[in-house]
Amino acid sequence: MALALGVSGAFVALVLLGLFVFGLRRRLIQRSGGTFDCSVRWDVTAEEAEANGKGWAYGVARYNGDQVEWFRIFSYAPRPRRILERSEIEVLARRTPRGEEELALLSDSVVLGCLHRSTRLELAMSEDALTGFLAWLEAAPPGQRVNVA
Repeated sequence: MALALGVSGAFVALVLLGLFVFGLRRRLIQRSGGTFDCSVRWDVTAEEAEANGKGWAYGVARYNGDQVEWFRIFSYAPRPRRILERSEIEVLARRTPRGEEELALLSDSVVLGCLHRSTRLELAMSEDALTGFLAWLEAAPPGQRVNVA
């Protein structure tokens, strides 16, 4: 009986520690400011974009100079999963979520179709975050190529 209580207590302590570290990571990502919720779907073909809502990964994006760093939300990794350079992002289209995407994405999300280094990707964010993202893209230093649809 004592062994079972000890094992149960250790398991609960590990779960609580994991949740604490998970929350601490989110705070550390957000401490410098300039973060927004952003779901991402990488390497999307036009047919996949039309067909289903699969492949979305929920995360947090953070502005860092001329880059947007994207962190997967359900991860303990301290480094960003993807980095998007401002000069390499080309906005192709903007649309509302369709079909199953409405269930996979946060409510009131807007989907932005982009090209980054010849890889098609989609970003889903709130209307407010989209306004900030497009303003950040357009505010590129002189001489940088910026293509915002």
